[in-house]
Amino acid sequence: MVLADLLRGAPSSRPLIHNDLTARATHFPAKAKAIIQLVQNGGPSQMDLFDPKPELQRRAGQPLPGGVEIHQPNNVNVLLASPFTFKKHGQCGMDISEMLPHTAGIVDDLCFIRSMHTEHNNHLEGLNMLLTCKIFPGRPVMGAWISYALGTENQSLPAYVVLRDPKGYTIGGKQLWANGYLPALYQGVEFSMKGAPVHHLAPPEPLPDGAQKSSLQFLSKLNEGHLRDHPGESELEARIRNFELAARMQLAAGDVLDLSKESAATKKLYGIDHPVAGPYGLRCLMARRLVEKGVRFVQVTTSPGQPWDHHNRIKQDMHKIATETDQGSAALIHDLKSRGLLDSTIVMWAGEFGRLPTTQNGDGRDHNRNAFTLWFAGGGFKKGLIYGETDEFGYKAVVDRVPVPNMIATVLHQLGLDHSRIQYPHGGRLETPSDVTVTGAKVVPDLLIDPPKVS
Repeated sequence: MVLADLLRGAPSSRPLIHNDLTARATHFPAKAKAIIQLVQNGGPSQMDLFDPKPELQRRAGQPLPGGVEIHQPNNVNVLLASPFTFKKHGQCGMDISEMLPHTAGIVDDLCFIRSMHTEHNNHLEGLNMLLTCKIFPGRPVMGAWISYALGTENQSLPAYVVLRDPKGYTIGGKQLWANGYLPALYQGVEFSMKGAPVHHLAPPEPLPDGAQKSSLQFLSKLNEGHLRDHPGESELEARIRNFELAARMQLAAGDVLDLSKESAATKKLYGIDHPVAGPYGLRCLMARRLVEKGVRFVQVTTSPGQPWDHHNRIKQDMHKIATETDQGSAALIHDLKSRGLLDSTIVMWAGEFGRLPTTQNGDGRDHNRNAFTLWFAGGGFKKGLIYGETDEFGYKAVVDRVPVPNMIATVLHQLGLDHSRIQYPHGGRLETPSDVTVTGAKVVPDLLIDPPKVS
């Protein structure tokens, strides 16, 4: 009678996420307890946003010596100058494009990595790599690993919540929050930004007194009996736990997403009423409310498709996606900081790869796996840090190069987790979030305020 007990306010007979791994996986003092992942799908152009190259401007129209690795047709080995102006901002002196005026105001709270590189220059493979450490589908995403290792702080909300644009999915769809071979319990749970926050959470029509309680009691008996007869069925166990979670969420989800409790100043900060920035700003505000209530991992996606993908018309088309995402991203940092939550929350802003310094279609850029920029904030990452360098044209990371597995290892470390000891048996081997036995992933200590001590 677990579900019925929940509906009348009694505690569950077991926790929402029972996990005996935590004691084995947690080896460091945690600097953060939650993460908000802002996925900028499409491949934001590093030399047009964060990494200006004077030599690229000077030699525009000339060929790049040695050429570049291309992905699509209509590429010409001719350097394309950035059409945007840059200014230095903050005490750290970070160069930020005119496309990101709100981000320019928070640079001293951010940790920029200009020397990221990855293994594939196609969108879905690149996103798989960014989120799972491998280019192919089937592995758990970072959020699934973290919820598996740490569980949830709030038994009335999922450990891993996804906030997507209600107009549709980004490239990859639900693959971006998949549990892979981990138990299905650890996949991301979509919250809707329109109407009811969670689909099918409440009955579509009012029920007579006692009807829902009786139905849930009967459902609990059936589920528990089936689980006894079929032990080890991940999908079944997840379904039972999700029914229990749904009962709790009938009371909690509506409250956590109730914007009437937010001040007019906060709504203005996120640009909620702005026709372009408003929807993404709303998702960022919801992300803050969720981590405030103990959700472990919140993933925020952009508008459908791959909106940072500028194979042509980069000057005209980048303005829209930058306007869509800039204010909400910066507001999230301001808001977390003002509430004392930034130190315990990691915010990660990242696309799957960068762009080439050469031209495609005359006024665009092709994909580039050899260099891209991302940023972190909070959670013990250094503030105002500009880490790593690309070559004089922005084509390749050349100084303090950071591969994706090292980035994942570093994030997990800040949550108190040893990436090499979070393990799950699959296919005859013990899998880890960073696939450490293959990648040799290591924490990047230079990014951290309190780096791990090297023995």
